[in-house]
Amino acid sequence: MVKICDSQDLQERGLAFRFNIKERAAIALRYGGQVYAYYNECAHVPIELDFNPGDVFDLSRQFLICSTHGAYYDPTNGLCLGGPCSGRSLHRLTVIEKDNAVWLLEESNS
Repeated sequence: MVKICDSQDLQERGLAFRFNIKERAAIALRYGGQVYAYYNECAHVPIELDFNPGDVFDLSRQFLICSTHGAYYDPTNGLCLGGPCSGRSLHRLTVIEKDNAVWLLEESNS
């Protein structure tokens, strides 16, 4: 396991915490009391979702949104619900919250 951040760094529907894994940008966020993490790459074109660092929620704070393409995603599973990549998904990373921290579980094939 690799520590990503302290639990307090992730506020409900707040700014995502940016980190890198295997030389790729990634984000961790809190939604519905749960922590989720994804590679920070739009499913349409692999460009980072956030124009302003960590700002990945739309104005309603219900969906993740690509600031470049306008694609929007379900925060709980990364599925694109609309925009140029409808039906595709963000690449989810496996994380757990334990001991007041968020931990990334190592992936063998990413």
